Amino acid sequence: MKKIDFFLLISVLFLTFFGLFIIYDASSFVAFRDFADKYHFVKDQFFWIVLGIISLLVFSRIDYHRFYNLAIPILLVALGFLGLVFIPGIGVKVLGASRWINLRFTVFQPSEFVKLALAIYLAAWFSSKEKGRIFAFLLLLSLVLGLVMLEPDMGTAAIILAEGLVLYFLSGAKLIYFAILAPIIAFIGFIFAKLEPYRAARLTTFFNANQDINATSYHVRQILIALGSGGLTGVGLGNSLQKYAYLPENATDSIFAIIAEELGFVGACFIIAVFLVIIWRGFYIAIHSRDEFGKLLAGGITTFLAAQVFINLAAQTALLPLTGIPLPFISYGGSALIINLSAIGILINIARQRKNI
Repeated sequence: MKKIDFFLLISVLFLTFFGLFIIYDASSFVAFRDFADKYHFVKDQFFWIVLGIISLLVFSRIDYHRFYNLAIPILLVALGFLGLVFIPGIGVKVLGASRWINLRFTVFQPSEFVKLALAIYLAAWFSSKEKGRIFAFLLLLSLVLGLVMLEPDMGTAAIILAEGLVLYFLSGAKLIYFAILAPIIAFIGFIFAKLEPYRAARLTTFFNANQDINATSYHVRQILIALGSGGLTGVGLGNSLQKYAYLPENATDSIFAIIAEELGFVGACFIIAVFLVIIWRGFYIAIHSRDEFGKLLAGGITTFLAAQVFINLAAQTALLPLTGIPLPFISYGGSALIINLSAIGILINIARQRKNI
């Protein structure tokens, strides 16, 4: 009990249940309009929270060293899931994107599982010294990123890229590799952004937010209206105007805008501070891990959580083009929540076995 990281656990549970409340607040109008049940989204989220917390408890009790020998099977399963999204009758296509698998009783987003699977595999691989693995690493990373980009899901691809590069850096890679890769990755990312019309439109909006309000800048404008309306202390819980179908994706990708509108700058900063505590504890656990595998696994998990937070908040404050990245633990969605809580369970287990300090 002395080695349970209560800072991490309490912070995650706070965000999870705060997210349940804010999802009800943000979605009740749309849920009643579309499903005649204002509790539609919050009931789903509560069910996923129960499953996620059970998963957190289970993984917190499983010795993380067991994942070392399971790293290859876990990665193969993850890659198999990524391939299934393109098979008719199994994959689910929504608004031109094939990102989900139909499990009959629910849908599952494999790219969320890939984040955790890749952290486990790379941590196992990089925990032993090996010369000349840069090309094998880039080949594997390209395969995973290629499958995710085919969905298409550039936001998740950016998270996976960050996760892979950080793990490679933590394994002791030479800095010259990153100096060479950085401009190449930036160029490839720009090309991919320009190839798809909707991504090109988002990029254009990012550089010119003052274009026609009926064009792609509508979403960004509604986010900024919500942020500006909140002021210093917010309009008060439950008093958001943007949740009345003005702000798209107000319970998923744009839920932070509703938080900032209702709780203001002060409340938004508090939520960001809680995320920073989680990131701090994750890297603290990594630094004080008993072995190299634990250090890399904790670092990989923390990196993909931190990347999700950064990309979502940067997009919501117009620092990056809009992406479909949810806010961890808070946004509506089952796959991301369950995987993230499972990852926290693994972090807690690593913390329980960390070095005595």
